[in-house]
Amino acid sequence: MPAATDNTYLQGLRVLEVADELGEYAGKLLAGLGADVVKVEPPEGEVTRGYGPFLDDVAHGDRSLHFWHYNHGKRSVVIDVDTASGVDAFRRLAADADVILDTRPRGYLEQRGLGPAALAEVNPGLIYAKITHFGEDGPWVEYQGSDLIHLALGGMMMNSGYDPDPRGRYDTPPIAPQMWHAYHIAGEQMVMSIIAAACHRMVSGRGQYLSESVHQASATCTESDHPMWVALRIPYMRQTGRHASPVLTTRAIAPTKDGRYVMPYTTYVKNFPDSWPADIATLREYGMQGDLDDPQWEEPAYRVAHADLIADRMDKLIARSRFDADLWREMLAKGLTWAPVRAPEENLDDEHWRMRHTYTEVEHPELGRTFTYVGARWYSEQVSWRLDRRPPLLGEHTDEVAADWSNASAARRPVSGPHRAAPPDTVGASVHGAPLPLAGVRIVDLSWMLASAGAGRFLAAMGAEVIKVEHMSRLDGMRFAGMPYPDRAERDAATAPMRYPQQKSVNQSANFNEINTGKLGLSLDLKSQEGRAVLEDLIRTADMVVEGYSPGTMDRMGLGYERLRELNPRIIYVQQSGLGQRGTYGGAKAFGPTAQAFSGLTEMSGFPRPWPPAGIGYSYLDWFGAYNMATAMLAALYHRDMTGRGCWIDSSQVETGIYLQGSALLDFTANGRSWSRYGNRSPYKQAAPHGAYRADGEDRWVAIAAFTEGHWRSLVEVLGSPEWAGVDRFATLAGRLENQDELDALLQTCTRQWDRYELMHALQARGVPAGVTQDAHDKVELDPQLRQRRWLVELVHSEFGAWPAKDFPVTFSATPVHIGGLKDRHSPCYGEDTDDVLTRILGMSPADVAELQQRAVV
Repeated sequence: MPAATDNTYLQGLRVLEVADELGEYAGKLLAGLGADVVKVEPPEGEVTRGYGPFLDDVAHGDRSLHFWHYNHGKRSVVIDVDTASGVDAFRRLAADADVILDTRPRGYLEQRGLGPAALAEVNPGLIYAKITHFGEDGPWVEYQGSDLIHLALGGMMMNSGYDPDPRGRYDTPPIAPQMWHAYHIAGEQMVMSIIAAACHRMVSGRGQYLSESVHQASATCTESDHPMWVALRIPYMRQTGRHASPVLTTRAIAPTKDGRYVMPYTTYVKNFPDSWPADIATLREYGMQGDLDDPQWEEPAYRVAHADLIADRMDKLIARSRFDADLWREMLAKGLTWAPVRAPEENLDDEHWRMRHTYTEVEHPELGRTFTYVGARWYSEQVSWRLDRRPPLLGEHTDEVAADWSNASAARRPVSGPHRAAPPDTVGASVHGAPLPLAGVRIVDLSWMLASAGAGRFLAAMGAEVIKVEHMSRLDGMRFAGMPYPDRAERDAATAPMRYPQQKSVNQSANFNEINTGKLGLSLDLKSQEGRAVLEDLIRTADMVVEGYSPGTMDRMGLGYERLRELNPRIIYVQQSGLGQRGTYGGAKAFGPTAQAFSGLTEMSGFPRPWPPAGIGYSYLDWFGAYNMATAMLAALYHRDMTGRGCWIDSSQVETGIYLQGSALLDFTANGRSWSRYGNRSPYKQAAPHGAYRADGEDRWVAIAAFTEGHWRSLVEVLGSPEWAGVDRFATLAGRLENQDELDALLQTCTRQWDRYELMHALQARGVPAGVTQDAHDKVELDPQLRQRRWLVELVHSEFGAWPAKDFPVTFSATPVHIGGLKDRHSPCYGEDTDDVLTRILGMSPADVAELQQRAVV
């Protein structure tokens, strides 16, 4: 069973949250990890109390299921900062806080004497975290944002949607994945930053100012479209229920005979086991193999060239099955990466998630009812999540918090951690000439692919020494991801898509290199006894071991958690797989797309039925899996440095997806309402029009969100006050919501006359949230706000020279992070730092290293 709730990751950390939807996810996550998160609300309540859906469809600030979901675990105080007494009350709480999370408009708290500089004078250890739509400077700094607008400008939308028509033209717009993902992305990376800053404060005693742009955070969260453009200038196409790609690929979701969908996923990863033996065995079992028994099908090259025919045969098998026949379970048991395309509520009855405490029951005594919430995002037997506190009623803790914090302030623990050692003098400053927040932390990185390897990227940027361990016998599959670097001068001179160069080196993949920036590279044969002995010696020196193997692999290697603790009693062990090790699925394998299907995220995005789910057009849960793993690593590090105790965290990508479902689960458990897709519309924070509309040019779109009557009037004026906009049925928001199909069609007759950027800027100049649905080309070449924020950093790769890498989207005032890490380098070449690790860290002599090389151990 999990540990008691008095042993949480961030126990004792005090957070003062002054936030709407931009920051509430971050506060929810901090509360779940054990922080005391106090939400400061105005007398009328936070604006998000007005967002639907509502319990029993009764609109009231204490019945908003949106507010419940994003404020689970927090306390609420009412403070009117427009009064002198309110300013004093806020200042008193800030003096006792560890963290302030602020998403108010720029200057709002500063104008009231409560900005970061003023509060740092009374609380030098304060970590002040600011989230804004577009940052705090730059040409778009005054622009209005929303979830839709950020998903458009950040590139997520342009990767997601439906196939083009038979002529190759898009007759449907890009689709924004639902719901609130821009704020999930930004919130997660801010939480990582807050915990890293808190870890640094343990050795320095200093607080600092953190600043994040939702736009930049969203822009960094697309997948292979970015390195493909950076390396080869090749654009991507969105496709139904599967990865966006330079060309149309084999369909990924197949309908069952009762109208549901299954994902018979086949990976592109070169060195992942071939699915053919299990595929043909299953087809033979059902008598559906047809001519696939012909000998030519035993040739791998022939199968690759005729993959559509295999997919067609599998689709026919699925089409003869009911969704609840669980054909996917049979295929999982055979080692394949199949998945059901589940609705978000369909995981509730799965015993696997019960065993992992993925859901939790929360009592609402004022209603006399208990509701099922999303619970822990990963499993650990040593440290707990804090899940027992229901979301607060407005201001119900005002007096309680004032007493708690003031009474405890004199006896508060120091900001330093009793078990956190200062980094050695040999750890230098970053390229910014300042310390890095995790300097002195060492991580043994046994990760594989993006979902686990990406986590180390972030901690390396924060100053940790991340040592990526690989061997030529089974290299990271991202090294063969199909986008090799060309000559840089040729790329810079290119004006059209380039031809794929031949991959001549395992170090040539732009995708691998984007994911592994700042790390060290150690070649080590873990199949050999000598190699495992070297690894064990390295673990003895480390703070953390992380891995992304299939569940159970470390146990089979003799390196399960108990052995790791024998080697290093303070070790932190974080593993991440598709479905998690504990539970009924055992060693089942998964990739980002199948995790998305399992979790409900695939089903949640797209037009309403009878349209199929559009899903998310890349492995979103690979990137978010990396965020999740990084958060787990940082939370465990903070807990270890406060208590002296390590832990084992068993995390899964599917649980990460379940955590990102917004209010969908509560709408089912509280109202009995199953999820229904709604395209690009906004039924809960009501707006009309709200969607992506054609602009001039092929597949050019602009996202527009009119939440207020002022937005609507300004939109009409920018469009030249067309006659149709004056009819009575569009005169109110309620009327526009009732007539959205007609409204969207008429609006698009006007927008398609405009250049996409000209329309965006014209609307934003009038205060209307609007944004171009940008692709990788637009972000890299055209976006002045991203350029102002220096979102791409040139890093030198030892074999292929300088190439840009996406920087971390949160700035740190005292310990500025650097995506190149302490090495100030792109990703490591295979085994590039082997000699350094073995001699500097393990104390081997050059002769010792040469002997290991001779025996092919390294």
